[in-house]
Amino acid sequence: MRIDGFNSEMQAMMLDAASAKPVATGHTVGADFKDLLTNAINNVNSLSKTSGDLQTRFDSGDNNVSLSDVMIARNKSSVAFEATIQVRNKLVEAYKELMNMPV
Repeated sequence: MRIDGFNSEMQAMMLDAASAKPVATGHTVGADFKDLLTNAINNVNSLSKTSGDLQTRFDSGDNNVSLSDVMIARNKSSVAFEATIQVRNKLVEAYKELMNMPV
């Protein structure tokens, strides 16, 4: 079973962002940022579902799933979720800071 780590997803996004050419319109940049966030959140959701599926299979006695597989998937899911929470907190903090700027 293939499980993508949140860290590898973030590194791939970082390489994509580093190789991206500057765009003249903010609309395209905003769409790219939205797509990056959507992909990252979908990856976190996928890790969570995979973790739950492995746990259910282990609980039902599937011999193809070991306890270590379940624990690794659960920890990957937990780390990805915590990283997402931290990104959300930083985005909210930046939004509040922008809203408090005098115009």
